[in-house]
Amino acid sequence: MVADVLVVGAGIVGCSVAYHLAKLGCRDVIVLERDTVGSGSTGVCAGGIRQQFSSEINIRLSIESLNFLKHLEEETGRDPELRQHGYLILATDEGQLEAFRRNVELQRSLGVEVDILSPEEAKRLVTGLNIEDVLGATYCPSDGYADPHSVVQGLAEAARRLGVKILQGTEVGGIKVEGDRVAGVVTDDGELHAPVVVNAAGPWAGAVAKMAGLDLPVRPSRRHIFSTEPVFSSPDPFPMVVDFGNGFWFRREGPCIIFGMRNPEEPEGFDTTVDWDFLAGPLAEAACRRIPFVADLGIRGGRAGLHLDTPDKNAILGPSELEGFYLACGFSGHGFMHAPAVGRVLAELMLSGSTELDIFPLSPGRFRGKQPAGEEYFI
Repeated sequence: MVADVLVVGAGIVGCSVAYHLAKLGCRDVIVLERDTVGSGSTGVCAGGIRQQFSSEINIRLSIESLNFLKHLEEETGRDPELRQHGYLILATDEGQLEAFRRNVELQRSLGVEVDILSPEEAKRLVTGLNIEDVLGATYCPSDGYADPHSVVQGLAEAARRLGVKILQGTEVGGIKVEGDRVAGVVTDDGELHAPVVVNAAGPWAGAVAKMAGLDLPVRPSRRHIFSTEPVFSSPDPFPMVVDFGNGFWFRREGPCIIFGMRNPEEPEGFDTTVDWDFLAGPLAEAACRRIPFVADLGIRGGRAGLHLDTPDKNAILGPSELEGFYLACGFSGHGFMHAPAVGRVLAELMLSGSTELDIFPLSPGRFRGKQPAGEEYFI
């Protein structure tokens, strides 16, 4: 089988790339997915969408992606269930607060409406929030969250209507290389040939890159989301809250609260079993300290997915050193919120050789020299 472009991975990023390629007229596109559409990290992410980043490129990707999601139903026929209830990010030391002030200045310069709040103002937004160690916070009311399933399925369905083929249950086991350029892939169902291959394999992007002879500085690791029993009886808005110091976050999900936190001691790997000991230990401690009322709530369930983190906590986006082999991976937890813009940017880059958004800070070659500055807003 021959195609113009092969996309490895049918998560939110891969489906967005395929949709935008087809929208721009390149419809001989095949997306390869070893499981089903959105069954990987997309299916277990929190769905957060924020514009509060410390770098211009990430802010611009968020602004564009948020605008796209506002019109997703018009574009694809799927309601993304976008809830712009805001992001409230807490600072618990002076260094964090100074970083907040610096980042807010940049965010405002790019048109994001964001404010620095006092601890008391933060507590007025979230009843029951413990602010005894909070020095300040940032709040952007246009941030929020959407339903990952609806978004990825909407993009996949729209891509199919434009002629894209999505082969589910098809695992890529090798990348075909001829000379200094990519020539296709080898799957468990045979070979496919194309002059362009996109690595949008999420946590498995490092393994896919190795098939092409490339070594990406990426680390797959587990992240958890737990859900409480119902606590809300009214539909009042409730922001996504992030404790910047330890990465603990929580938000409303229907009548319940969902929450999670990074585990700095999580080993690299692909384990997605739920670590209930982590919930009972460090996570429960962080949750009960920040929102004490959660101690009286039962836990309805938990799930785990995978991050693919880079050393600077920024995505790897653009052409690799192997001609025709493009990278759209390493999003460090920001893949869902940036995927709509990433799909457009990468599609333009592949079809015209350029894009108006400067993605040089995310280029694959940035790790060859001096270590780049990291994204400060990382959870």
